[in-house]
Amino acid sequence: MSKLAEFRQLEQHLAEKMKAFEAMKDDSGLKRELEFETKLRALLAQYGYSLPNVITLLDPQARRRAPSTASTTRLPKARKPRQVKIYKHPQTGEVVETKGGNHKVLKEWKAEHGSETVDSWLTN
Repeated sequence: MSKLAEFRQLEQHLAEKMKAFEAMKDDSGLKRELEFETKLRALLAQYGYSLPNVITLLDPQARRRAPSTASTTRLPKARKPRQVKIYKHPQTGEVVETKGGNHKVLKEWKAEHGSETVDSWLTN
């Protein structure tokens, strides 16, 4: 896209946003909310209170119900249990059942015969 086309597109987008902004400025509901916020902040400043102080004063249980994300420790999700894998040595007939690759005999087989070969012995 050329610079001029990009500029025109952004100009049009800005005009749309300005139109929406002007419409919102004239909304009576927004004016009431802004007036309420202004008066509330002035009242808080007059009495030396902050919003958390007022929330605690009006609802002491609020902190216990909705803890902040910074103070909560998240528990890790429970992992799906690993599936048992059964390896059978084709020459000796020895069977190894394991849920991971940290099995002593399985490691010995992989060292002796190679990982790809031992993986081909997987029966399950």
